[in-house]
This record gives sequence, structure tokens and C-alpha cells, in this order.
Amino acid sequence: MLTVSRLSIAHVRGLRLHHPAEVRLGRHGVADDRRFLLLTADGHVFDGTKLGTLVQVQSEFSRNNSEHLALTFPDGRVVAADVALAAPMAVTAYGRNFTARPVIGPWADAMSAFAGTDLTLIRVERLDGAMDRHPISIVSDASVQELARHLDPVRPVDARRFRMLLEVAGASPHQEDEWLDRDVSIGEAVVRVDELDARCVITTQDPDTGLRDIPTLRAIKSYRGLRDGRYLDFGVYAGVVEPGVIRVGDSVNPL
Repeated sequence: MLTVSRLSIAHVRGLRLHHPAEVRLGRHGVADDRRFLLLTADGHVFDGTKLGTLVQVQSEFSRNNSEHLALTFPDGRVVAADVALAAPMAVTAYGRNFTARPVIGPWADAMSAFAGTDLTLIRVERLDGAMDRHPISIVSDASVQELARHLDPVRPVDARRFRMLLEVAGASPHQEDEWLDRDVSIGEAVVRVDELDARCVITTQDPDTGLRDIPTLRAIKSYRGLRDGRYLDFGVYAGVVEPGVIRVGDSVNPL
């Protein structure tokens, strides 16, 4: 039996993950997953591929009468305020065009000081017809365990380093690859697996410190090879066919 073993989201792309007991999937995935992005002065996304230690910063985001964002830095300093937004702007990132709004408040200065470069914090609008990232990412626990067996020396691998929305228990190694172009029922939702996930340097970084510690990409290449001579696939992406709530422990059923 396949089940959801863990859920992971990040309110700000690149920062420490949260692990809720349940999430609600809409057409854009989880509404507040990577809702905020950091941009460099020349308009490029600044995330763990640029600075792994971003994972040492913890975010808290809430919605009551207003949106409230708090960032806790490794030294214990907390930067928090209600979110105010500037005029919409067009953003192009990772080959996608979408609308976002710069966030007015203390966070950009705080993150710039932490990163050592000028950064702007933006909030993605999540409008119909524009996607800023894949709505859903999935990896099986067995795939992560299989990777561990191909490391030299063999050692445990924490799946958090892959920063996937859904982790699945009960599968065989890389069984999720077999779901490509298929619908999968997960809790109340149905998703359509539509792409293999080509991995990057973030997977080599410790999920708590952000420092490189395991040669995951070399290990993936050693036993999985390269797709089209360049892509190191590990896990899959999906879109939302039927929105709904997904909880840890829910069944996962390829259709």
C-alpha cells in the first residue's frame, strides 16, 4: 500500500522547510508553498542554488485580517511585520513568465544582509494561465533509500534535501517514474504526473545547514545515467486534475 509519508512546503523559496500534517491542493498546488521569492538586483531568482545556507532561515506566514510574515535568522533575530505590496510586475524565472508584487517591509534588507547581496522580496500572484513552478513534486522513500545504497561510503540520506512536496512510502525504488503521463489519486486530490524532475546542486546540501556534504548528483548519475545526455532525474512533477486536501498517511493510488 502506498501512502503519503511526509509533506514539505516553504513559504519563501530556498528557506527552511515546514512539514504540515495536511495541505490543500488548488490548481497552483499549495497556495502558500514558495509564495515568496527573492530576486537579485538583475532580476534573477536567488535560492539555494546561489546560497545553500538560506535553509538556516525559518519563515512563519499567517493569514488573519492581514498577511503576516516572520523570518527567524540563525542568531535568533526575528524580522516580522504585516505584508504590504507594491504594484504588480512581470517576472521571468526558470523559463516561466508570471506576475508578482514586490513586498514592502523589513525582510529584503534583512535577507540582503544575510546573503551579502542586494535582494528584493516578491510575492507571486498565482493568476490563472501562469505558473511560477510545478504545482506538485513527488519522490518515494524507496528512491531515496536506493540512492543511499549507491553512495561511497553508503550512508543515510535525508529526503528533505530534495525539497519535494510529497514523499511516498511503500513504493519500490523509482516507482514514481512509472506514473509519467498517468493520473494518481492522493487523498482527496487527483494529480497528473507530467514530467521527470531533473536535479540540481541543492540536493548535495545538508537540509539543516545548507552546506555541501553528499555527492548526490554523482551517485544519481552512477546508477541512473543521464536523460538526453544532460538531465539527472530523481522524482517527478505533477499538475492538479482535481483539487482537494492531502494528509500524511493518505493513500496514493495510480489510476
